[in-house]
Amino acid sequence: MTAAQIINHELPILKLSDTVGDALNWMEENRIGQLVVVDNERYLGIMSEDILLNYDEDLLLSEIMPQYSDVYIFDYQHLYEALGLISKYHLQILGVVDEEEIFVGTITANEIYNKFGELLGTQEPGAVMVIAINNRDYSLAEISRLIESDNAKILSSYFSGNQYTGDDTSRLTLKINRQNISSIVATLERFGYIVEGAYAHEPVDSIEQERYDMLMKYLSV
Repeated sequence: MTAAQIINHELPILKLSDTVGDALNWMEENRIGQLVVVDNERYLGIMSEDILLNYDEDLLLSEIMPQYSDVYIFDYQHLYEALGLISKYHLQILGVVDEEEIFVGTITANEIYNKFGELLGTQEPGAVMVIAINNRDYSLAEISRLIESDNAKILSSYFSGNQYTGDDTSRLTLKINRQNISSIVATLERFGYIVEGAYAHEPVDSIEQERYDMLMKYLSV
């Protein structure tokens, strides 16, 4: 999914001829704390509510330096890249430009989060398991093969390494398209994988209650 596919066409676009009062009113109406400012189809940056509140409402936006003038995304870039910028700069919105750097629209952080929820399969029924694995032993293809041998599929996966701590053990979080995963857990453990915890609507017989409680605590963070 690309940035062009999730552009919000309802948010106002600020112009340099708008006033601080105009911008604040539109932010209030749309329940958002940031709006992009554009001049002659060129993205100039972002105006933030907390900054604008320091100025007189009659002041033109042309008198205020926009923030994040060099933070934007091309319309052909993937949703992952948009999420990276939103997260890195703690933004509520992100400007989108085409290959010629002509402004084409705005995407919101909320829409990105919603789309990621869909991509990760959070709305699909199924179980979640966390596997502790040494970095040198990590092979998603091998793990997928073992899971699929039990007539199940991986809906989404997330690998979290520990390169900054020097710990060789990482965590692989999987969403499985099945609620009863007792046999899957048994298969993985038989092949030497350490399943730290699992969450499903049906009991996971081969995981001790302590491991289950550990995962529930992990998921609630």
